[in-house]
Amino acid sequence: MEASDRGLACGRCWSRLPLLPKPWCRRCGHPLHPGAATSCTVCAELHPRCEGARSVCWLPHACSSPLVAALKYQGWWGIADGMAERMARTGGDLLAGLEHPCFVPVPLAAGRVRERGFNQSERIARALAARTAGQVLDDVLVRERATVSQTQLTPAERVVNVHGAFAVPERRSAAIRGRAIILVDDVLTTGATLNACADALLNGGASHIRYWTFGRARAVADRP
Repeated sequence: MEASDRGLACGRCWSRLPLLPKPWCRRCGHPLHPGAATSCTVCAELHPRCEGARSVCWLPHACSSPLVAALKYQGWWGIADGMAERMARTGGDLLAGLEHPCFVPVPLAAGRVRERGFNQSERIARALAARTAGQVLDDVLVRERATVSQTQLTPAERVVNVHGAFAVPERRSAAIRGRAIILVDDVLTTGATLNACADALLNGGASHIRYWTFGRARAVADRP
């Protein structure tokens, strides 16, 4: 670590992140392919009522993957602050029109929280809120049943795995009724988990949904 480094990861790690190259799709934030400046195939994977999505960098990658792994599996929750710093720097346009942003982290199953000691998405959400004068609502969305890890599942299996897994408790529906919600997670892969969360929030009374993640998996067309 250099003397000027702050946080748990050195400046070299952050500087070598594989940032999503511009131009991006205005809605989903996915890099547009040459010759497709006005169309985006990834948008179709998002919930139809998702207004926008933003991410910082590609995953997997030799620099970004270890940072996410340290946060999720090694107890380095302080890295969430560095992730939120870069999210706010590159995806601040996601806050357009929101005077008081409302962040909702994707919830973990109770067993997973006990295993890790915290919810990594909640840590990122709180760090984002501190930078944007936003509010974190960590009890308006709950995971009603445990699901298997999405890592080894196909896109279709992911959708089935998380279908109906989330809900808004009736006693908390008033907190989101008519509000625009920014869903926060560590990585956007196929969007299945975020879409399932969006369904629950919209059914619970939210008016608009946006997605914000640190990492993003490459689509088939993005892969070398």
